[in-house]
Amino acid sequence: MKILGVETSCDETAAAVVVDGTNILSNKIASQVDIHARYGGIVPEVASRQHVLSIIPIVEQAMAEAAAKWSDLAGIAVTVGPGLAGSLLVGVNVAKAIALARGLPVIGVNHLEGHIYANWLNYHRVDFPVVCLIVSGGHSDLVLMRGHGDYVLVGRTRDDAAGEAFDKAARILGLGYPGGPAIEQAAKDGTDCLNLPRAWLKGTYDFSFSGVKTALLRLAEGGKISSQADAAASFQAAVVDVLVTKTVAVAKEYRVKHILLAGGVASNRLLRQRLVADSPIPILVPEPVLCT
Repeated sequence: MKILGVETSCDETAAAVVVDGTNILSNKIASQVDIHARYGGIVPEVASRQHVLSIIPIVEQAMAEAAAKWSDLAGIAVTVGPGLAGSLLVGVNVAKAIALARGLPVIGVNHLEGHIYANWLNYHRVDFPVVCLIVSGGHSDLVLMRGHGDYVLVGRTRDDAAGEAFDKAARILGLGYPGGPAIEQAAKDGTDCLNLPRAWLKGTYDFSFSGVKTALLRLAEGGKISSQADAAASFQAAVVDVLVTKTVAVAKEYRVKHILLAGGVASNRLLRQRLVADSPIPILVPEPVLCT
């Protein structure tokens, strides 16, 4: 069974043809990174207008690369949220139009659920229960899954998401946009020497990254940062430390069989390495191209 998937929840226009939910025949992405870099972040109106320009060519490329005909499809899957309203509308309307013209069903997909199930593209067998750490520009959530479609939110950010915190830290340090890759790249030449604070929020599995961001800002404004690389490494270490510690704690409490990583920040190498090193429970991580 072939499904055409359409994704426009934020600033990337994407389409893919997938067989039986796990075999990717094509995966085409039109990035807007260079467009939004000049603004230092995503501008929703600009993003939605760019989706309008990119969506049809991207869908056509995905179909062509998969050597798929419209008659081969069993349905059109499309992201319905969460995300930027204007961006989501572009993908949903195109999916509905194609489905109406071709007599196909439309399958609405939750953005975060899509991140979670990216793990099944790399690992066809995942044993329940699992805990999934979803970390992206808009979300930092810990989700317990006891089965397919069975979700319990056990922790979430109280302020900035991890990806958002990376973007803001990169802006403070003058490292550019997007912040996650910029911080990670700069951190390669630095050491964790600034002793930035960690918000542990005892008694809960929630996250908070506003404090470490503010601490970095105060150091920068006070002229106390002599090395961008050290500052980047220290900030990255602080964020990863909290993410890993709380994820492993949840996994142990609920006696899960696997820990899943999902979302754009899941491609961070230090996060992957720390989870593998610190967790006695097997870690499943999608390949980086399936995280974003």
